[in-house]
Amino acid sequence: MSYVYDIKIKVMIKRENFDPGLQELARFARVISHPARLAILKYLAETRACISGDISDIIPLSRSTVSQHLKELRDIGLIRGDIDGLKINYCLCGSEIDRFVGLFANYFEEIRKVDISCKFC
Repeated sequence: MSYVYDIKIKVMIKRENFDPGLQELARFARVISHPARLAILKYLAETRACISGDISDIIPLSRSTVSQHLKELRDIGLIRGDIDGLKINYCLCGSEIDRFVGLFANYFEEIRKVDISCKFC
């Protein structure tokens, strides 16, 4: 059991060795890497706001699974949920979306600056 624990500590230490900006981009990429989360973001963009129960009617997943995906999106700040009685109204957080789009744009712009030809591309 301690062997597994040691591996987890090593992974955590390795992540901490990377630039905080890269860590943030990696966390964002992990959160948006699931098609259900992308579908939720798209749905919220199209409707501008919705009630959490409505999302599970649109996304082909159980209500509890949709709730877990909403939590991931909320934890990183891409959406926020406002309690309205027994329901939670979710909406996009435009400022955080803009911030992450900017971080990714800056990251890839730095990579694109390198002029290396590859015979495989």
